Amino acid sequence: MRPTMRLTRHRALSLLASAVTAVAAIGCAGDPPYDLVLANGRVMDPASGVDSLLHVGIRGDSIAALSATPLEGREVVDVTGLVVAPGFIDLHAHGLTRGDMEIQAEDGVTTALDMEAGAFPVKGWYASMEGKAPLNFGVTVGHRPARTYVFHDSLEVFHGPVNTAPVLKLGPLPAGANAPATEAQLVALEGAIRRGLDEGGLGVGFGINYSPGATTQEIERMFRVAAERQATVFVHTRAFGLGAIREAVGAARSAGASLHVVHIASSSLRDLPAALALVDSARAAGMDVTTEVYPYTAGSTRLESAMFNPGWQRNLPVAFGDLAWPLTGERLTEASFERYRKQGGWVVIHMMTEENVARAVAHPGVMIASDGVPYVNGTGHPRGAGTYARILGRYVREQRALPLMEALARMTILPARRLEAMAPVMRRKGRVSVGAHADLAVFDPATIIDHATFDAPAARSTGMQHVLVNGTFVVRGDTLVAGALPGRAVKSGVAK
Repeated sequence: MRPTMRLTRHRALSLLASAVTAVAAIGCAGDPPYDLVLANGRVMDPASGVDSLLHVGIRGDSIAALSATPLEGREVVDVTGLVVAPGFIDLHAHGLTRGDMEIQAEDGVTTALDMEAGAFPVKGWYASMEGKAPLNFGVTVGHRPARTYVFHDSLEVFHGPVNTAPVLKLGPLPAGANAPATEAQLVALEGAIRRGLDEGGLGVGFGINYSPGATTQEIERMFRVAAERQATVFVHTRAFGLGAIREAVGAARSAGASLHVVHIASSSLRDLPAALALVDSARAAGMDVTTEVYPYTAGSTRLESAMFNPGWQRNLPVAFGDLAWPLTGERLTEASFERYRKQGGWVVIHMMTEENVARAVAHPGVMIASDGVPYVNGTGHPRGAGTYARILGRYVREQRALPLMEALARMTILPARRLEAMAPVMRRKGRVSVGAHADLAVFDPATIIDHATFDAPAARSTGMQHVLVNGTFVVRGDTLVAGALPGRAVKSGVAK
């Protein structure tokens, strides 16, 4: 799964010569100038390994030329001293409102996908997003919302990552989370997952920790449905620690399914080294297994969810004081925990060590994904605003935990390749190459940094000078472009 990080000198020169030749041919044909030229930038393309000073010619929504010599454009933007990279592809974005996406745009994200929670029905979710998104968007078929749909008489409502969409309100402990499924319900759930994949779902998303009523046998059975459609399963494991990750790997092996384990650091906690070794060994044995990490030592989730069912501390080994209520900033006590659980809302969970987070960030093949949750009145978790600038500023520039090209690969080509078999459109994303979509992040590697903190979680990153989605600026001159909504749906089977 890892892209080649370096090219031979001969190969690099050959690619550059091909680009220049293509540009010359276009010019001779009498075509009009490019709609937009990004001039004099340091183009870094992890897919090919190209790292050169080039001019990027854009026509419409696509990259039309890469040239060592200047290009003529209707508009030319000088990006001297800046890196021109593929726009970042976030596989794990729960905050998919327009406001959440605008914050992510200033962090360099051009495609925001909720592959863990997903949605159901999928068709309705995609329809709710059309024409409203600054970034490209997409979801998996969500096992949890599909399970709720089945358990509650197939009500035609959907729920997923968009907090403006119609959501079925079922209280803190719905049967669709906690009760075991009957055979008839399992058959209906299989049908719901097939339906969601037919409607464009990018895989099947599982939050097993949030649906404790789903047995290992149920999970494996749903993995088999994904496998029959050659769809990847994106899994939040049943519990925290190595045992739950083993369950997911074992079920995927038995079902023949492609597996992506979400947020490996928070899923494994102190077992992280062993969890990384397990993923590596499964891959070495021939399984299609990948994982991701976000660069923070705290997680976040809904306090009313089934994760906090009675006895929750046997699963999640933290104290009440490790839980923070973002709306007030207070650390919880047993009494405030019970009060806020009845109320419902997002909670921040301080649960990881910086040593383990840094180990996961630097581990070969681990992708970067934010797990960003929706912001509510400016409160939430900083990962929705600062994940990518934090990697580039802190882990690459300051700590030198990994090279810049390697970091970019984990944000661009690795997630693109993870999805392109299911969604051929991803073959045109995660790359700076002729024919690719002009989804681009243009940043200053010397200054890019995150500013979001647990006290100011929505503070926007700086150093991201320009962000283009399908050839349209959503960030220009380090400033959000008001009203820019060029985002498009990313669906299974779609190649445009």
